[in-house]
Amino acid sequence: MEEVVVTATRQERRLGNVTIPVNLIQRKQIQQAGSLRLRDILQEQPGIQLTSNFGTGIQMQGLNPEHTLILIDGQPLVGRTSGVLDVSRIALAGIKRIEVVKGPSSSLYGSEAMAGVINLITENPTQPLLEASLRYGVADPDQGWGIPFKRNSFQQTEADLQATYFIGKLKVRHSNNLLFADGVSFRPFSQDRIPRPIHRITHQTSIQQNLGNRAELKLLARYNQDRFQQEFSVRNNGVTIDSYGRELNSELNIQPTLFFRISEKIRLHTRGYLTSYSGDQKLRFVQKPDSSYLDRFEQRLFRIEEQVDIKKKNYTVTAGVGFQLEQANSTRYDALANQKQNNVSYVFAQWELNTGEKWISIWGARYDHHTLFAGALTPKWSLRYQAKPNLSFTASVGQGFKAPDFRQLYLNFTNTVAGGYSVFGTQDAIRVINELNRLGQIAELKPDFTKLTSLRPEHSTGINVSMQYNPTPTITSQLSVFRNDIQSLIDVRQVATRTDGSQLFSYLNVNRAFTQGLETSLQWQIHKNWSINSGYQLLLTGDKEEWEQILQGKEYVRESNGSSRVMNKKDYIGLPNRSKHQGQLKVKYEDREARYVFIRLLYRSRWTVANSNGNGVHDVQDEYANGFAQLHIAGGLPINNTISLQAGIDNLLNYQDIFYLPNLAGRTVFITVRAKFEPKQIKKINHH
Repeated sequence: MEEVVVTATRQERRLGNVTIPVNLIQRKQIQQAGSLRLRDILQEQPGIQLTSNFGTGIQMQGLNPEHTLILIDGQPLVGRTSGVLDVSRIALAGIKRIEVVKGPSSSLYGSEAMAGVINLITENPTQPLLEASLRYGVADPDQGWGIPFKRNSFQQTEADLQATYFIGKLKVRHSNNLLFADGVSFRPFSQDRIPRPIHRITHQTSIQQNLGNRAELKLLARYNQDRFQQEFSVRNNGVTIDSYGRELNSELNIQPTLFFRISEKIRLHTRGYLTSYSGDQKLRFVQKPDSSYLDRFEQRLFRIEEQVDIKKKNYTVTAGVGFQLEQANSTRYDALANQKQNNVSYVFAQWELNTGEKWISIWGARYDHHTLFAGALTPKWSLRYQAKPNLSFTASVGQGFKAPDFRQLYLNFTNTVAGGYSVFGTQDAIRVINELNRLGQIAELKPDFTKLTSLRPEHSTGINVSMQYNPTPTITSQLSVFRNDIQSLIDVRQVATRTDGSQLFSYLNVNRAFTQGLETSLQWQIHKNWSINSGYQLLLTGDKEEWEQILQGKEYVRESNGSSRVMNKKDYIGLPNRSKHQGQLKVKYEDREARYVFIRLLYRSRWTVANSNGNGVHDVQDEYANGFAQLHIAGGLPINNTISLQAGIDNLLNYQDIFYLPNLAGRTVFITVRAKFEPKQIKKINHH
């Protein structure tokens, strides 16, 4: 049976019929890779790079983490820090599959979907089921091989329990995940390697009830809590500041959904969604024991939406209307008691035309009206052509947008932990800086200060073209090219300097940028037990203003001997923190008895991290993080019909970069025990 996806069109479609790039990650692949968190499995996917600032973020098609929308069963997760939603906090327990849609998807999903959408689809068993697993892992970044239960080793224990049962026609499913681990660092530029305890708890409950032949009601509730012990050593402007403390993050999602079938051709989807996130951090300073740092952030989002699907012989129409209310409170927004709010009303529509066995064409658009800034219209068109049974082409062009977030509008933050710099949102930046200037606390106003004004949403136009060719029944190959042009890109810029030398920053719509590249993948079943899966991405990026200056001969590069010369096109690197080359090679052996060995080799080329020669443009003379390779190995076998074992080594080559990849753990050896009880076995347990 062909695999089914829902994210590409907001309704179930066979993967072979979608008109845009979609990667599907099934639960079997997640388990055989030994992946615990969303971060673990996404780093092994073609065209996805992980970032390490403010947690682990996702970079797709060269766009920053704030441009990728992350969903659970079609609803967004909140709780971003500097635009990054930390995918390390998302457990994969209870997840049936992950759908990755690349390219602008704002025509269906609105803001934050400029780069694409990652949708986690939860399990929905049709019979009673009881599953449990226990994993233990150990690492020692300094010694190379961790010793179990040794004091200075990095321990990792994860327990998972899932149960599905029926009360009449009511289906109830519980999923529980507990993680107790030691982390190296979860913020950039941390310089210590002492194990820091991390406790993560995730509980998820879904309730599903059939209401006759035409209706079905489903309720999904999810709770997640993260607790960290922290110790930082940060150097800024020649001053080292040591701090210690703890961080507590909590997240709650409640999602009721009503499906109603008016007829065989018309269906209604009524969706409600309520989510809240709170982050609380408390730190003390070693150099100043009497002083402390408190940081609290609260975010709430409420959404209600109505969607209708109309299916005819040769076409399908999907349309919807919704309202969203978003609120935030933070100590970084003037005062915790001052609530910030943005209301969004939106409508969307999509028309799919099937003109025969070979052609499928989809037109769609969405309009979002915001109370805080200008609205956004985002159209999209996509096409699929089945040239031959083993050859198909897809093409799409669409617009995406990213609305300014509360941080960019209201931030009022001074980082006493890292040297005293300040960042102000655009709503208050001019007033606050003018007041500081009146008090004689400003030494210099930068040219960008005069450009401060109300922020506009970022906009992008994305083009994706791909070809899939299956030369034999055992080989599937795909080649894709993409281009994204971004306008009004929001950037943080220095706008002033205090008399004590500390810097003041704010946000501006300043940049026009582009990302482009190609992506290839190959799946080959070389034997009934052996398969190979490979992927590669070539990525080119740039700031359009910088590129124009280079073409006009107005940019210069400083050589290592101190001399300067005119920069040429080959010197230009483009946007920072992006690797030009990325690849994966996966080899798997699996027999009929479900015994398997799964080997994955991941490669990422170097990337720029700082402009070190003072020209403000990232070029070949700047500071780089080294390229690296990771090797992961996992294997498993069933003991009987109920119990299975898995063992493996993550990061076998033990590559580490404490400054630029603080979230990358050293070589980790792990073992996992899983138990699965199906209906007959559950009855036996109850009988005994």
